Amino acid sequence: MMRTRPLKVALLGCGVVGSEVARIMTTDAADLAARIGAPVELAGIAVRRAGRVRPGVPEHLITTDAEALVNRGDIDVVIEVVGGIEPSKHLILSAFRRGASVVSANKALLAKDGTELHAAAAEAGVDLYYEAAVAGAIPLIRPLRESLAGDKVNRVLGIVNGTTNFILDKMDSTGAGYSEALEEATALGYAEADPTADVEGFDAAAKAAILAGIAFHTKVTAADVYREGLTEVTAADIASAKQMGCVVKLLAICERAADGASVTARVHPAMIPLSHPLASVREAYNAVFVEAEAAGRLMFYGPGAGGAPTASAVLGDLVAVCRNKLAGATGPGDSVYTRLPAKPMDEVITRYHVSLDVDDRAGVLAQVASTFAEHGVSIDTVRQQGRDGDASLVVVTHRATDAALSATVDKLRALDSVRDVASIMRVEGE
Repeated sequence: MMRTRPLKVALLGCGVVGSEVARIMTTDAADLAARIGAPVELAGIAVRRAGRVRPGVPEHLITTDAEALVNRGDIDVVIEVVGGIEPSKHLILSAFRRGASVVSANKALLAKDGTELHAAAAEAGVDLYYEAAVAGAIPLIRPLRESLAGDKVNRVLGIVNGTTNFILDKMDSTGAGYSEALEEATALGYAEADPTADVEGFDAAAKAAILAGIAFHTKVTAADVYREGLTEVTAADIASAKQMGCVVKLLAICERAADGASVTARVHPAMIPLSHPLASVREAYNAVFVEAEAAGRLMFYGPGAGGAPTASAVLGDLVAVCRNKLAGATGPGDSVYTRLPAKPMDEVITRYHVSLDVDDRAGVLAQVASTFAEHGVSIDTVRQQGRDGDASLVVVTHRATDAALSATVDKLRALDSVRDVASIMRVEGE
């Protein structure tokens, strides 16, 4: 029998995602009630500025006093889609103290203070759900927290930022440079007016921290994630990747060390072979591989951003949280029992693609090869092209530590036969 008294929901934020959440909650109210077992009522919507036209959003619910809305005694669930650290953190903690569960899409806050928020939710006996914080509509957080809870996850590898994937895809498919591809992404609405969070890897790093923490049952913050953006990726890098039968993607990579004693989380551009499933992820789509001991390799694919896709994830969490409220229970909380440390990038072992501008004369290749060997970095392949005294030398290494490769590059720059280290890029997806 359905409960007649509605569960009351406060919505913080009414931008691209928030307005879609409000619209769907209004138009699909009957379906949501049937799925939950009780009506859900949108009790208020907190915004920074009132007076703006918000199609499909009930105007009488709009308020600029988020503090008062959260602290109403009748609010059962708070949906936070404001973003940023403050005032979001303060409002979420206030909601917990009032006994309200929280659904959030705030990756930056969760990557920074997730452990504190989980502890506060547990103390208050309420839920903290955040499927929408990583990869938009793609179900990823819940499978890691619940479906794979009995398995051991060893690796999470994926494309988790649609803006950067769009840019790199255009550079690959059209031959455009970075600036041209970014301009197109901005014109189509894939990139913000200030794209720094996306193109410098901050967005992907926050998501990597969340994924690593859940996958490996340990505390990982954004500060633990090694980060490189794609602003230094050139058309020449894309062309070199093509010559190797590869494409360039900005990857989030989270790994458990082979000895099980540590974890790594990193975000950076990398070349992956065309045979790898991630190579075919085009436009602004996201895709994530999860490698677990019993389940094997699982791939999650779909739209990773946008109002409607992200709202879908928010509403999925809302249904789950409301069901828990009715049952007098809570869902899974934070699991950090392994307490594994994050390994620094200098100790991480990967393959590298190193492009050098060198003199086109006898003995240069031997000199370069000797420098790699001196630092314990073995060479997989070498490709050399030369004309009129200038040459390009492309070296692909076997697996080596970041520290060994850095020392090698420093020595290469000191050689009189090496005019420039044109580019360095990691190679993944063997």
